[in-house]
Amino acid sequence: MDFYDLDLNDDVLDALDAMNFTTCTPIQEHTIPPLLEGRDLIGVAQTGTGKTAAYLLPILSMISDGGYPDDAINCVIMSPTRELAQQIDQAMEGFSYYVPVSSVAVYGGNDGIRYEQERRGLSLGADVVIATPGRLISHISLGNVDLSRTSFFILDEADRMLDMGFYDDIMQIAKQLPENRQTIMFSATMPDKIQKLASSILRDPVEVRLAVNKPAEKIVQTAYICYETQKLGIIKSLFRDTKPERVIIFSSKKAKVKEIAAAFKRMKLNVGEMHSDLDQAQRDVVMREFKSGRIDILVATDIVSRGIDIDDIRLVINYDAPRDCEDYVHRIGRTARAGAEGCAITFVAVDDQSRFAAIEEFIGREVHKLPVPEELGEAPEYNPKKSAGRGKGGRGGRRGGHRGGKGKQESAQGHRRGGKPHRGGKKKGNTTPKSGPQA
Repeated sequence: MDFYDLDLNDDVLDALDAMNFTTCTPIQEHTIPPLLEGRDLIGVAQTGTGKTAAYLLPILSMISDGGYPDDAINCVIMSPTRELAQQIDQAMEGFSYYVPVSSVAVYGGNDGIRYEQERRGLSLGADVVIATPGRLISHISLGNVDLSRTSFFILDEADRMLDMGFYDDIMQIAKQLPENRQTIMFSATMPDKIQKLASSILRDPVEVRLAVNKPAEKIVQTAYICYETQKLGIIKSLFRDTKPERVIIFSSKKAKVKEIAAAFKRMKLNVGEMHSDLDQAQRDVVMREFKSGRIDILVATDIVSRGIDIDDIRLVINYDAPRDCEDYVHRIGRTARAGAEGCAITFVAVDDQSRFAAIEEFIGREVHKLPVPEELGEAPEYNPKKSAGRGKGGRGGRRGGHRGGKGKQESAQGHRRGGKPHRGGKKKGNTTPKSGPQA
């Protein structure tokens, strides 16, 4: 579907033309029309499908059409992380280029000047507020913000917000809003807790679900069946002969991220860490250093697995097996973007085997199992059925675990992307179609 087939404001269409976007992505095609009709909505689709534009474009269009107070906060957009809030803010800047809509991003940090800018933007009634829950709660408690006339309430990456323990904050913010608001939720997954939240804050919502895409074909997926104590040794062997570059290592807990990063520093590896204990200034420095290539390895929680635009990732390592299938897809989806090639390695401990088998079933393929280096001792056998519900067991099984297939062992490092996709474009009149914005 073409954006001109939708009832979007002309100024919004002008901004899309300037960015050379003409064709909607599936999530945009199915969600923008009911949103323009004023319906509450829950959209379930993975990162990279264009969800940000799916709610920003209709909101900007409706506010631009008029009928909303000039001195009120008309829309509140909630984000689980500061990084995603920044990305939404950047998308907002592009989509609203020709639209007379004001916005302010409220995502924390220790900068007193920034806090004053946030306070002033909130008190003046910015049309759109993009915020992390904790920071917005802080402003609410200090009387810096009035949400009594807000017309739109949007939760982006709602499942991640609940995973991070923001349920009570979300409900506290929702109580500040008028009951007749339009509420929109986007999530990458639909667990029971999301359905509970939806039933609490949505009214007769339209539900749009897109199937989670399988990992890109150009991602070389491999795994090591290993003990926890062998993981660092495997990484040493991977980087013994090849200098690590553009590597993200995911762990499920921030305490583990700190431990891994400290271990890598002792190994004289050029590493940075990303987790929720870092303040905004520290996060900005780490991301800037990693994007510029001054940091080779980024050890991170799932804070980096969604909604973060990082180019040229050559290798993703799941130090801990992901908790669910969708998280696996999101994590390894950081590599092999825009048609490039990449590599993903998962460390599968004994207690993770049944979970990893479920991931293999979900992606429709058996992931090739690589042998653990001999100097690290025997590895556990890959037996997911036997491992299901089992505690930490002894050291048995044949070396290297189960081989997922024959053939040449894949390289740990993927291939560098050939270049960044061009985001610009011509003004109206350009006839080259381009898929909708992927923000």
